[in-house]
This record gives sequence, C-alpha cells and structure tokens, in this order.
Amino acid sequence: MSKNNKTVLIVEDDLILNLLYESYLEKMGFETHGELVYGKTAVDMTRKINPDLILMDIALEGDMNGIEAAQKIREFSQVPVIFITGNSDPEHKNKAMATPGSYYLIKPVELENLKRTLSKIGLI
Repeated sequence: MSKNNKTVLIVEDDLILNLLYESYLEKMGFETHGELVYGKTAVDMTRKINPDLILMDIALEGDMNGIEAAQKIREFSQVPVIFITGNSDPEHKNKAMATPGSYYLIKPVELENLKRTLSKIGLI
C-alpha cells in the first residue's frame, strides 16, 4: 500500500508487540515512530513530530503511565490516542476513556480491530 502521509507514534514497552504494531501500520501506509517505552518520551516526541495518531500502552516503564502521558499531551495537542492494554478491568478503561479523543483496545491487538478503530477516527 502506498504512503498516506500520516504519522503514528507507537509507545509500547514490549519490543515484540511494538514491532507487530509497526508492521500493521506500515502495511496500511503509515509512517511509524516506535520503540518508545517511557511516558515522558512520548510527551516529548509528540511535541517534536506532531503525529496524526498515538498508539499508547497504558503500562509503561518509568514514573508516568500511558494515561498520564496522554493527559500531558492534551495540554498542547488534540492528537487521537488509542490506548492498548492487557488489563481490561473497568477502572483502567474508565480512566483511559476520560481522556478526550481516546480509544481503547485490549491486547492482543488484531489487525482488523486496529483497522476498525482507525476507520472510526477517520485515518483510513
């Protein structure tokens, strides 16, 4: 598939999953920036590259989780965030969904689920 000129920031502390998500998104024509494992780095990279989408794990290394990073990002950007997590309990989901412009997928994320969410956002 040809490039669609959209950039996705992937924030996932599991390298194998990071590579899987990169593969999914690149097959759909997105440019990806990945291998980010810290919430603070996600905030800094969002400022730097102004992505069209952030794919963000909730559980990250360091002091800032994915929800906290997304809340910091909301202070300067309205970029859509798709939270990905292995934890499907209502508390995590409610906290994540309280962030405006956010979506929520449970791991393992399948290509078709990701495509459906990207379609809802209007990126494909």
